[in-house]
Amino acid sequence: MDTILIRELRVEVLIGIHKRERHVAQTVSIDLDIGIPGTTVFASDKVADTIDYEQVALGIKALAGTGHFRLIETFAHRIAKLLIDDFKAPWVRVSAAKIGILPNAKFVGVSIERGKR
Repeated sequence: MDTILIRELRVEVLIGIHKRERHVAQTVSIDLDIGIPGTTVFASDKVADTIDYEQVALGIKALAGTGHFRLIETFAHRIAKLLIDDFKAPWVRVSAAKIGILPNAKFVGVSIERGKR
């Protein structure tokens, strides 16, 4: 499978179920595996024939700013939906983790996979 990789993309997001988490943004680290939509890009060498990772990062940052997410699962799902619906990715793997949220754990997060139906 041909895949675009983005690792340790950091965004600030209001996320969590506790009262304090509704008002203080937390850093979430995101790892993405994004299916390349076809093989045209390999001959054309044009960004228009693939997924622009800079635009992906900006889209995720904008999504993070849309409001409060209760669960990291919901945030990861919304990222996957963004990549499939807006960027036309045929499939994605999204790992999202809250950094330093539990004592003695580097991060806590989820990994989900989605594809076009």
